[in-house]
Amino acid sequence: MLSGGASAKSSPTDLVTDIDRSSEALIVRALLRARPDDGSQGEEGSSEKGSTGITWVIDPLDGTINYLYGIGVFAVSIAASHEGRSIAGVVHDPTTGEMFTASEGKGAFLDGHELRIEATGRPLSEALVGTGFSYSAPSRAAQARLLSVLLPEVRDIRRGGSAALDLCSVACGRLDAYYEAELKPWDRAAGGLVAREAGAGVITIDGLYPGSSTTLAAAPGLQAPLSELLRRAAEEADCRPGAGRQ
Repeated sequence: MLSGGASAKSSPTDLVTDIDRSSEALIVRALLRARPDDGSQGEEGSSEKGSTGITWVIDPLDGTINYLYGIGVFAVSIAASHEGRSIAGVVHDPTTGEMFTASEGKGAFLDGHELRIEATGRPLSEALVGTGFSYSAPSRAAQARLLSVLLPEVRDIRRGGSAALDLCSVACGRLDAYYEAELKPWDRAAGGLVAREAGAGVITIDGLYPGSSTTLAAAPGLQAPLSELLRRAAEEADCRPGAGRQ
């Protein structure tokens, strides 16, 4: 059941709630009190330029659709960015109480316990891979065609609904890899740093879908084969939006 003062943003399937807006306002106020000269960039429109070179990148509720439907997979994501590079980040899961943190060059942690992904030698055919989908219907159709090629080549696919938590799931071994197109800076800023500091390969792939880039995070040894598979799948599936229509 939908609730929480929901309204549409980029499309009827892309929603924002009163909780998104009030959470972002609360976070921005707290950050500016602590660091008044820093900038901020929030999903729901907060924007402060700042003078220190540090910008706080905020997703106040990553997984809004899950939240609206009472599915407990959503998070608060906050990262400190310098010259477009995340240098510190936190992802909090209010449903479980888990807190993922990372700082550049100093590792990643889950509730204070260090996260470190070890190479297992597991082949791609045994990899559990997470993904997500666009809010645009034509883009989702193209992503479904790619998925039809990818799915037989891996152990299975999971779609959680929160990019930040999916990236953290790679960091703690709940997923072997994760990919998603059209992510915004606030979707990946903190979770991407957590995954990278835990030892995952985190890259951006251009060209899978026209006009967008794809974020890929993978455990050691899986980045190259999964990247190659995604490129082959995009070519075989012809991932131009609308290409599959007759």
